[in-house]
Amino acid sequence: MVAARARSGATMREWRGGAAYRTATAAFAGCADSPERAADRAEQLLADDDWAGALVAPLVDALAADPFFEPAFKFHRDARRVGAVLLDCPAASIAASVSSAAAMETLPAPRTIVFTGRIAVTRVAKAGGARLQRWATTPDTLGNARCIPADSWPLRDGAIHRTDGRHEAQSIGDAASDVVTLVATIRAGAAPLMREYDLETGTLQRIADADDRPSRTAMLLRFLRVAGRADAATCFEDATHAADFHLRWAAMREWLALDAARAAPRLAEMAAIDPKDEVRVAATHMLRVVEARLTDARCPA
Repeated sequence: MVAARARSGATMREWRGGAAYRTATAAFAGCADSPERAADRAEQLLADDDWAGALVAPLVDALAADPFFEPAFKFHRDARRVGAVLLDCPAASIAASVSSAAAMETLPAPRTIVFTGRIAVTRVAKAGGARLQRWATTPDTLGNARCIPADSWPLRDGAIHRTDGRHEAQSIGDAASDVVTLVATIRAGAAPLMREYDLETGTLQRIADADDRPSRTAMLLRFLRVAGRADAATCFEDATHAADFHLRWAAMREWLALDAARAAPRLAEMAAIDPKDEVRVAATHMLRVVEARLTDARCPA
């Protein structure tokens, strides 16, 4: 196993230096701050019939020659599909996925749909007779957006389509055989949150960070609050100025739970000038509650 791991590492280094891999990384050069340009480049790359085959051929050959060959990919698996990230660069990632027709037929139909918050460009390598269903959200007013069905059409081999995960989502169903796709996910311009909606009612069910960095910061702030570290006020205040609106509010909630008197001036500032409507509304409501409780705490009675 040790020798096989060394061989696998050498193969992956050689693969990343190959023409197909270098073509992909070059395609996204200069796109890190432009989601539309990155999506356009992804469409051009995935439209090349020869590129994907040339990319995976050396790995297929390596596996055929060595059953212990282990490609250094990030894999993802759920009840309906399995996939691997083939390319990961600052502007985008490209993953290959196989969706199981047997799972689509036997498992209960999904009850929710996830809006990833990112633009995705999909090439259908093998359609499997499946059908694509698209979903969209209504205009978001203070978090009251709803999910509604959009268009639907049969997949076909070689088709390429773009989905803006900030307000669009998609699902694949009714496949006669397994569906194989290549998906380029664009990092630039991504929404900070993923949103999951109930398909029957269209209502929002859950929200999660699309990026793990704000989650880690929020977790550390909660640890400081639970530990009673009132001396870490600077950490909390700095986080209330973060670019991600949900992190700003999470930081303020933790700070209020730790030291409401010290956090109150910054809460008033957020209620007045925070750039996000939802944060201003929440801060305005919370400010009244905090001021009333601070007044009661100071009252001799």
